[in-house]
Amino acid sequence: MAEEQTAQTNTSLLLDDEGGITDKLVICLQHIFAKYCTPAPERTSGPLLTPPENAYLSDEGLQKWARDTNGEPFSEETKEEVVESFDVTDDGNLTFRGFLQLYQLQTENDEAETWKDLQSHGFDKNLNLTSS
Repeated sequence: MAEEQTAQTNTSLLLDDEGGITDKLVICLQHIFAKYCTPAPERTSGPLLTPPENAYLSDEGLQKWARDTNGEPFSEETKEEVVESFDVTDDGNLTFRGFLQLYQLQTENDEAETWKDLQSHGFDKNLNLTSS
């Protein structure tokens, strides 16, 4: 029973009552995206990064994020799926909007995978950055 309550609590941290990504998760995803985006974010006084407007993940940034998140870069097939399925620039680079779409879909289908991703980027079960 306690595990069920924890899972429900954790779910409510990721998805709101309508099934959308919560504001707190958006802040975490902004930080993760900003670590790999072009142009690079300006350093702020706080620990969390924010991507500049119109930032995107270049092929190099996308692959570095995939490696840091999953331990290996995306296959060509997976990269093609990302470009075809989510919001990208005219050059096929993943936008922050596309990054959110990717995480929306992943969280709806495999919430545990999203938690694993967050943990690999230094976030705890309360979505607080503990290491970067």
